[in-house]
Amino acid sequence: MSMKLPCPFAAQGCSERFKDRGGLTNHVRTYHRNLNLIDTPLPRPPSPLSSGLSESSESDGSRSPSPPALPPFLPLPFDANVPPSPTPEPAEFRNYHPKLTGVPVDENGEPLPANTPPPPRVDGSDEPWFPFEDESGFRLADFLYREEEMSAKKIDYLLEIWALDKAKNDDLAPFNSNTQMYSAIDAIEFGDAPWQSFSMKFADDSDHPANMPWKSTSYEVWYRNPAQVISNLLDNPDFDGQFDYAPFVEVDKRGQRRWNDFMSGNWAWRHGTQIYDEDNSREGCLLCPVILGSDKTTVSVATGHVEYHPLYLSIGNIHNTVRRAHCNAVVPIGFLAIPKSDRKYDNDPAFRKFKRELYHTSISRILQPLRDGMTTPVIQRCPDGHFRRVIYELAAFIADYPEQVALAGIVQGWCPKRVLILPAFVGVHL
Repeated sequence: MSMKLPCPFAAQGCSERFKDRGGLTNHVRTYHRNLNLIDTPLPRPPSPLSSGLSESSESDGSRSPSPPALPPFLPLPFDANVPPSPTPEPAEFRNYHPKLTGVPVDENGEPLPANTPPPPRVDGSDEPWFPFEDESGFRLADFLYREEEMSAKKIDYLLEIWALDKAKNDDLAPFNSNTQMYSAIDAIEFGDAPWQSFSMKFADDSDHPANMPWKSTSYEVWYRNPAQVISNLLDNPDFDGQFDYAPFVEVDKRGQRRWNDFMSGNWAWRHGTQIYDEDNSREGCLLCPVILGSDKTTVSVATGHVEYHPLYLSIGNIHNTVRRAHCNAVVPIGFLAIPKSDRKYDNDPAFRKFKRELYHTSISRILQPLRDGMTTPVIQRCPDGHFRRVIYELAAFIADYPEQVALAGIVQGWCPKRVLILPAFVGVHL
């Protein structure tokens, strides 16, 4: 087979030819610029051509003209006879988005002078251990409830022994029962996003009989305010140093694009540009990509006909290493009701349509508090202590195939990858 396919970079001096498109594609990806890169000017590492001389010289001894400049990250052509010259090893670098830069502001949204330190964190409480009486009560509750996950019966037994010892000095134990300890934990307000619920049921439809049990059932959905959850994530000082404030393109020492955390991807860069182009007043904002996820793990069964499946939230600014370490970077924000019925209704088009509408409407209702923040920047404090103007954007939904089918509203067996899913969440009529 003859070499029929020339390299598309022949104009830059590459004379390679290939038998098939697979070889051509591998060659371009290995030796030429990655065509998937964002078409954004990047600082170019020093090139050997900048200081090298051509082989021939003019008769009068003058230096020959320099060869034409090559595109970024394009290696020397194979047939170019340019003598190598010692150059410093190229350094890694990042090119940050020029518009959505996440610049610090004050509490009113006004830009701050450069190098202004962040304001002190003040919780405004005169009782730092409230609703616990003191530090010992807080640490005991944290140990028993969170670290040891001790049962209520064993907690009462431990507190009874503690009370017997304290009674010798007419003193009291930190708690008199597990009920009092749980009440103190439930009363914690700082940074909390309390659970709420709403109910939905099938709307009356004269075209279908109403004597079906799934039509008369009220489905309860539990959720937390996602805006408050995101505010808590942004305000967590534990994420300082592991948090990205602007989209960026990262290049390694070989001049190749490096993808790692969410903000280094093409999506963050392109949507940052789109957000600025839609409204130039958003310049300097912090892009906060909202990442959702749901699994098929059944949490509980309620009244014998409803299963609750958890819905999770995270934000793309947090580094992947933090999420993988389970450092409170992924938060449950809802438990979606999954209606069940007799097997005879599994193929009923009305029942199947109702299940999809319940799923989409529940997610839409839960995400409603984010709607305003997707168009108008919200002032939020970030892990470094500075305030910033934050703009929310639905970024991704992590789900396995059955839930992808439900999200995309397609037939089982179809591919949901090219279906635009997330805008449907904010477009469902409530």
